[in-house]
Amino acid sequence: MTKTIANHRDPLSSSAKVAVAGLLVATAGVVVQMVSGVDFPTIPPVFFLQLIPAGLIAFGRWRWTPVTAVLAGLFLTVGLFLSGESDRLFDWQLAGGSAGLWIQTVSVSIAAVAAAIAFFRTRPSIPTRRTA
Repeated sequence: MTKTIANHRDPLSSSAKVAVAGLLVATAGVVVQMVSGVDFPTIPPVFFLQLIPAGLIAFGRWRWTPVTAVLAGLFLTVGLFLSGESDRLFDWQLAGGSAGLWIQTVSVSIAAVAAAIAFFRTRPSIPTRRTA
């Protein structure tokens, strides 16, 4: 009789842990900006862009989940510059907002690189078979 181990979950790799931590710290950077008086919606969409990939990586364990963090990082970084918000990185009139944006930007960048490493180091899972 042959059994397939389908519910086996590998532990998170160190690069996946760094990606999750980076996205959580980036979210804290958004909170710093909000507390500092930067205008945000009541529930900022950026929370979803950062927390959904973090949750997928932490709890999903599918091979493709780190790609969501890479895409979110790319989207947020390109969006920062295309929207003109990058000027806030050096606007020390609102120091807390600038510091929060730096925290968010650096953390998202670290998370995206770590997620790319996690993706390329993950081998496709092949079900293990046992004979009884």
